[in-house]
Amino acid sequence: MHLDQAGSADVRRRLHRAEGQLRGVIAMLDDGRDCTDVLTQLAAVTHALHRAGYAMLAGGLEQCLTAPAGGEREESVARLEKLFLALG
Repeated sequence: MHLDQAGSADVRRRLHRAEGQLRGVIAMLDDGRDCTDVLTQLAAVTHALHRAGYAMLAGGLEQCLTAPAGGEREESVARLEKLFLALG
């Protein structure tokens, strides 16, 4: 499963955003910030990572739907289902 250039750029942008958010969470911990604030930002990082994963799955699903019928397609669907459940 491969993403097209636009899909890859979208996932990379989301991951860079999550990376920046994670650095912010670490800085908040280092600064001794309130745990409620830290947890709120940590939830934002988690959400950003999930969105990146779902964007990748959406690209894979699109490929799977346009792939020729047969065993290869069934294997791809099963693989995508396993990946989708792993993100949850």
